[in-house]
Amino acid sequence: MPANTFVAVVLASFLACGITTIGIYVISKYEQWGREHSAYFMSFAAGVLISVSFMHIVPKSFEMNSRSPVYLLAGFLAVYLFNRFLNLYICHEYECADYAVGIIPMLGIGLHSFIDGVIYSVAFNVSMFTGALAAIGMILHEFPEGIVTFVLLERGGFSRSKSALYAFLAAAISTPAGTLVSFPFINDIERSTLGILLAISAGALVYVGASHLLPAVERENKKYSIFALAAGVLVAAIIVISKS
Repeated sequence: MPANTFVAVVLASFLACGITTIGIYVISKYEQWGREHSAYFMSFAAGVLISVSFMHIVPKSFEMNSRSPVYLLAGFLAVYLFNRFLNLYICHEYECADYAVGIIPMLGIGLHSFIDGVIYSVAFNVSMFTGALAAIGMILHEFPEGIVTFVLLERGGFSRSKSALYAFLAAAISTPAGTLVSFPFINDIERSTLGILLAISAGALVYVGASHLLPAVERENKKYSIFALAAGVLVAAIIVISKS
């Protein structure tokens, strides 16, 4: 595979990582502002994650693998069951605050970000133009993704430093990790396998948006949160159009 393709893939994935990291830095630097507006960030993120899942990730996974509906359900149920296990056994025994509020979304976003890295490898392997289009679409959601991951971890009871670290590991560095892990084997990754990974990711993200983000927003009862949700849906539509 040409060396310039590898360079382009690595640059795109680290650019995504950098933008996510900037989001984490901004929200951790201006903590009070972040707390006051966290409901709007969560509402925006719910709009993005749910809409992108239904409008792009789910259809794409169905196109790649005819059994994707099964894996979509499996991804949704797996995250739900992990959440129940965490709350009933781990947190119940050790009184670990509301850590699940942060951990569950972090896992879903982390899986999605890792798969983003794999998609960079696949897209640039098709052509530089295809890779560039995919990069533009995915980078659009990196900044708010970092912010939301941090906010949810902090609201779940983690310290500010741990929230920043875990958000960086899950939402930022996982993208270039996915690229670097997958690139040497990209010709061996079957389209149907990538479809399975996308379906599982979509199931996890829909659970995060519908079961964690939106209920948290409703408890905050912020007056204009519905507009943040609408903005998230609009951004998702832009992402999908840019990838078309």
